[in-house]
Amino acid sequence: LLDHIYVNDAFGASHRRHASIENIVKYVPVSVFGLLMEKEINFLGSKTKNPKRPFVVVLGGAKVSEKIKVIKTLLLKTDVMIIGGAMAYTFALAQGKNIGDSLKEKDKIVLAKEILNEAKLKNVKMILPEDHRIIRNIDLENRNFNDTQIAIDGKIPKGWKGIDIGPKTIEIFQSILKKAKTILWNGPMGIFEISCGSHGTFAIAKTIAKNSCISIIGGGDSIKAINSSGLADKIKFISTGGGASIEFLEKNTLPGIAIIKNKL
Repeated sequence: LLDHIYVNDAFGASHRRHASIENIVKYVPVSVFGLLMEKEINFLGSKTKNPKRPFVVVLGGAKVSEKIKVIKTLLLKTDVMIIGGAMAYTFALAQGKNIGDSLKEKDKIVLAKEILNEAKLKNVKMILPEDHRIIRNIDLENRNFNDTQIAIDGKIPKGWKGIDIGPKTIEIFQSILKKAKTILWNGPMGIFEISCGSHGTFAIAKTIAKNSCISIIGGGDSIKAINSSGLADKIKFISTGGGASIEFLEKNTLPGIAIIKNKL
């Protein structure tokens, strides 16, 4: 194997300790990163570690628990953190607000309180929704979503659930994003796969696309959302990793990256 060179350009798999990612490096004399891997490390690493400011992080998706570690890491770097998606309802519960039947993680309320307090201590502006698009029944089988309403944050009635951020929240989020010099977006603002739950996600996508700043998108659902919006070509960098991008943002390395760096 003396004439063999191993090139790892599979960022999306480099958070796994697979034989083809990690062990092979031990048996090949020369191991290097590919051009895609180099871009991933640059954008998710250097450009978030020493960002052009204001640096705005936009986080969405369903669960606080899936992103708690990366949230705490990003609080050390960002100026503003915007929270949308279903995870916002856990934060609303932490603030003692009514969320109706919206998706939440009751066992993460204390954790959400800790994050809010930590943001204050670090002088990071934590921006949460001020209104929501809500629905009584999500009929996915018949694609019937006609009974949506707008509810002020904290006043979602029992029997109703949030499916997207509301129009006032969209305006607030957009005004912040227009001023940003670096934006990191991970996670949709609502159930963007259905038309009535897509307003927030696509509005955020459009605003980020119009900003000439350093825009970085990571995470499977975020990538799917930006591709669905038709604006992917306007984004500076779209990560090829889902779980890999989250883990890299949290640790600033991955097993498939560390094994090569240690050998170089």
